[in-house]
Amino acid sequence: MKKFFDDIKKDMKFKSAGPGKKLTEETSANPRVVQSTSSSKKNRYAPSEGAQMAGAAALARIEQKQRPKVHTSQDAIRNQVKRELEAEAAAVAEKEKAATAEGSKIPVKELACLSVSGVYFTCPLTGATLTKSEREVHIKEAIFMRFEEDAVEASVMMVHTFNKDKEKVKVAVDIISKYIENICKAPKEEKYRKIKLSNKVFQEKVRPVEGSREFLQALGFISVMLPIEGQEEEEEFLVLPEQSPDDLELLKERRDRLQRGEPVRAQLDRQPQAFRSSPNAQRFELPPEFYNLTAEELKREQQQKSDLVEKNAMLRTKAMREKEEQRERRKYNYTLLRVRLPDGNLLQGTFYAWDRLPALFGFVRECLVDGWQPFELIAPGGQKLQETEEVALAECNLVPAALLTFSWDAAVQADIAAAGGRSPTLLKPELLENIQTLS
Repeated sequence: MKKFFDDIKKDMKFKSAGPGKKLTEETSANPRVVQSTSSSKKNRYAPSEGAQMAGAAALARIEQKQRPKVHTSQDAIRNQVKRELEAEAAAVAEKEKAATAEGSKIPVKELACLSVSGVYFTCPLTGATLTKSEREVHIKEAIFMRFEEDAVEASVMMVHTFNKDKEKVKVAVDIISKYIENICKAPKEEKYRKIKLSNKVFQEKVRPVEGSREFLQALGFISVMLPIEGQEEEEEFLVLPEQSPDDLELLKERRDRLQRGEPVRAQLDRQPQAFRSSPNAQRFELPPEFYNLTAEELKREQQQKSDLVEKNAMLRTKAMREKEEQRERRKYNYTLLRVRLPDGNLLQGTFYAWDRLPALFGFVRECLVDGWQPFELIAPGGQKLQETEEVALAECNLVPAALLTFSWDAAVQADIAAAGGRSPTLLKPELLENIQTLS
C-alpha cells in the first residue's frame, strides 16, 4: 500500500512539472504504460486494476485545478532577477561577515554587537553599495559595460583607473597626445596615422598601460598587417583613416578628455544612522576594517598598554609627543563619529581618518531639516571645532571613534524664537523612520 501511494506522489510531481515523454517513444496525448519485457515474471508490486483507476481519477482532478499564472512581462522578470540578486548579495555579505569574524578571531555573537557592521562604499557609476573587497572588481565591470555607451569615456576610465603607477600613465597619455597632435598638424601625412606596434616607444611606454590600445581604437584606429621593407613577414600597425576637418576637431576634444581623466574610485558610504538617546552613546565596538593593523598586531598593542601608561608618566618633549601621536593615528583607516543633538537623539556616520572638518560639518548639515542654520560641534574635552579649518579628523583626536556635541548658534536661535519659528524636528524624516536603539 505504501508503494502505491509513493507511486501516486511521484506521478503528481511529474504532472505538476508539465507534460513529458520518454526520448524513445513517439509523441502521444495519453501516457503509455510500459510493461516489463520479461513475460515469465510478473511484478508483484504492481497496483491492482482498481488502484490504477483510483490513481487515474486523482490525477485527473489535479489536472483540472487551475495552475498558477506564469508572469512573463518584463517588469516581472526584472523583479525576479532583482530578488535573486538581492538574495545572492545577502548571502555574499553573510559569508564575508562570517569570514571577517573568523579572520579577526571575533566571535559571531560579538560581531552582532558591533557599532557598525563594516565599512561600505558606493560605486559612482552604478550607485551600488559595496564592501571593501567587492569595490575594485565591481568598478572594473562597470567600466567595461560603459563601452557600449561611450567607448572613448570607458577607455579613458580604464587608463586612469586600472593603472596604479600615475607616472607611467602620464607618460603614456603624453605620447598618445603627441600622436594626435601630429595627425592634426599634418592630416595628409600617412606616417602620422600609422603606429607600429613593435615600435620600442610604444612597446615600453604605451602598451603596458591598460586602456591605451582601447582608447586608440575608440578614436578610429584599426589593426592592419602591413609589409615592412626588407622584411619577409608583415607586422601589425594601428592605422587611422584620413580625417575630415570636423573629425580632427573631435580628435582634439577626445585628446583633452584623456588628459583630464581621473581614476574612478568607490566613494565611502557614510551610512548615516539615527539613534535614540542612550547611556551607551560613548560605547564603540568597531570591526577590523577600521584598523590598519592585523588582529595579531592589535592584540600585541593591547598587551603593551601597561608600557604606554608608564611612558606617559615620563617627562617628554613636545616633538616626542607629536611623533608618537602621529604614529598612533596611522593605525586607523576610518573613524566612527556620533553627534549628540539637542533633542537627545544621536546621529552616526563613518569617515576616513584623514577626512577634513568641512566634510564632517557637511555630513551633519545634510542630515538636518534646517541645515541652513549655523551650528557648532564640540569635541570630547570641550574643543570647539571650526568648519572652515582644513584639519584632518585624526589631527583632532577623533579617531577611531568619538562622541561630539551639537549646538545651534545662540544668536540665530534667539532671532528665530523671537519670530515664532522653530522646526519641530532636527533630523530629516528618512533618518527618523529608521531610528534605532543602541545596545
